[in-house]
Amino acid sequence: MRRTIDWKQGLAIAVGVPLLILPSIGYTASYLWAAAIILWAMSVFQGFMQNLAYGELATTFPKASGLPGFAQQVFGSKKNGSKYDRGKLIGGFSAWAYWFAWNPVLAIFSLLIGSYLQGLIPALADVSYVLLSLVAGAVIFSFLILVNARGLANGARIGLVLAAVSIIPLIIITIAPFVTGDFVWSNVTTAILPTDWQWDMNHILILLGLFGIAQWSACAWETAAIYGPQYKRPGFDVPRALFACGAICLFTFIFVQASVTGTLGIQGVIDEPISPLLPVANIAFGEFGGAIMIVMLMAAMVLIIQTAYLGSSTAMHSMAQEGNLPRFFAKLNSNGVPVRAMLVIGAFNLLLITLETPTAILAASAMGYACANGISLAAYWKARTDPGMAKLDRPFKAPRGWKFVAMAFALFNIPLCLIGIMYLNGQEFGSTAIVVGIIVLSLYLPIWFYTQRKNHVAGAVEAEVRPKTE
Repeated sequence: MRRTIDWKQGLAIAVGVPLLILPSIGYTASYLWAAAIILWAMSVFQGFMQNLAYGELATTFPKASGLPGFAQQVFGSKKNGSKYDRGKLIGGFSAWAYWFAWNPVLAIFSLLIGSYLQGLIPALADVSYVLLSLVAGAVIFSFLILVNARGLANGARIGLVLAAVSIIPLIIITIAPFVTGDFVWSNVTTAILPTDWQWDMNHILILLGLFGIAQWSACAWETAAIYGPQYKRPGFDVPRALFACGAICLFTFIFVQASVTGTLGIQGVIDEPISPLLPVANIAFGEFGGAIMIVMLMAAMVLIIQTAYLGSSTAMHSMAQEGNLPRFFAKLNSNGVPVRAMLVIGAFNLLLITLETPTAILAASAMGYACANGISLAAYWKARTDPGMAKLDRPFKAPRGWKFVAMAFALFNIPLCLIGIMYLNGQEFGSTAIVVGIIVLSLYLPIWFYTQRKNHVAGAVEAEVRPKTE
């Protein structure tokens, strides 16, 4: 890849990540009360630990396509002609899991937009929340398909500019209660943990599940790391981008949760689980000023949908090119855009919207994110310990002994967070989120084996035909 960006541009690409806290503000507070603030701080710290490993992998394997690409490069079999290659299976599953982690962002934020629209426009209060979200989602998805079908370069440039400003309404709404005096410290200090909280196995599993869900938001700034091959000076730019983005995430995740908790109180947050920033904005700015802030925030949500749409459709196209998905998804339109993948992703997310609860979709999606992180961190361990790979050039290198840190967090993701997410899903949503997560992740296996068989047959036919045409 061409080295064309510096650490500031890498930071701009990832700086929209703090918006991902929005679906989980009320959810984490309902279980941990004010201690949810500590959860977010620890999750961002986890992001630092993991993303240093990803930064090194990105500069070690410059041709790899992000987290999934690292796994495929590292675990790839050196045998040629194998019908079912183990490396392709592991790397492909990591890609599928990562795709499932980012893909539902479309549905989650469509539901959030539907909820905020109901709060802003009284005439919509009696309209079905799901119907409103479906309409919003259909309009947004269609608009983004039409815009991006003309070429991904323009959409990516617009996304880069908007990413830099998307965090502004979130920061303004967060800081305002501290300035206006609406923030009350006692709402935080007198409600650190629920009165019935115990450090038994039940609550430990719940806590692991909350960590798994929190990392879906708080660790997602790995996007700053995986652009490692494109930095002009990887050894300098990668750590700068990582620490700058991590510092912004640490500030925003802690202060957003603290601001909402201190302004509304625990019960106020629980009463407004999907859109708690709406009453915070109304308290700080009045109804008119609050409405302006929320409209700006919804515009930022469309940006996050755009970012996820581009990323997930490109991932499907990449998986198809690498032979891990059917060739149907490798087809581009005349402008080089994977429109087929975008159409399938849009339809899939409209189905997800019918689950009604953003956190239920996020909980299922977090299962994929835990799998992708666990596999990618295990890949880092192998890249550091394999004699052949240990000699590879590393323009950016994590601190000495980081392979042990990476493996510790790999095991934290799989099995601990994965088990915790499934346990928490069962407690909160019954079997729905668990079943959705397992089905989507498991679908990869039959799709992959079908794809390998088709590719093997196509390769055999090509080998037979080639001598006859020469």
